[in-house]
Amino acid sequence: QVQLVESGGGLVQAGGSLRLSCAASGRTFNNYAMGWFRQAPGKGREFVAAINWSGGRTWYADSVKGRFTISRDNAKNTAALQMNSLKPEDTAVYYCAGSRGTYTTAAFYNYWGQGTQVTVSS
Repeated sequence: QVQLVESGGGLVQAGGSLRLSCAASGRTFNNYAMGWFRQAPGKGREFVAAINWSGGRTWYADSVKGRFTISRDNAKNTAALQMNSLKPEDTAVYYCAGSRGTYTTAAFYNYWGQGTQVTVSS
């Protein structure tokens, strides 16, 4: 089992920045790729970004490319999502997730955090 806990969400004005963190415990963190997903009210869970086990490869949704950066620190068992130039449409609950492979589809992720709310005001 891998336990994931997100932090860093909050309320920010459009154009602002937030940094989300995901702390992992349990099985060896660097065996797992990490992903960030988000879910807005009334919508399905949407892929945001993913990073492979070593941190050497990253993937982004087109909607966040150039604004968000995913990273990980295997020594600290943490992953992060730096979000810049935030827009009101980025408002959602953000989840970190772990998987043996690197995927952009939520269904392939085995482990999930509880989520952290990000609200961007216009």
